[in-house]
Amino acid sequence: MSKEAEIFVGKKPPMNYVLACLTAFHEGASEVVVKARGQSISKAVDVVEVIRRKFMPDAEIKNIDIGTEEIPLKDGQGSRRASSISIKLGKVKKSKAK
Repeated sequence: MSKEAEIFVGKKPPMNYVLACLTAFHEGASEVVVKARGQSISKAVDVVEVIRRKFMPDAEIKNIDIGTEEIPLKDGQGSRRASSISIKLGKVKKSKAK
């Protein structure tokens, strides 16, 4: 697996995304990026907090990007705007004790 994995948060239950992130870390990803748009933003934040507080206390938030994306309408005429978030998680590097 590459050094970075992307998880897109949508309509599924939060634990599905938590499991996807944990799987990515266990398969060798050094960083996982959790992305969401619109109403899924709060779910993405919940996913990251569950990972940090319950499953991986050695995970840290490396970066948070917020923005607005243009989404084309289905009929092809125009577009609408949706807020977006991207949260990068990484493992804390442990120092070796001598």
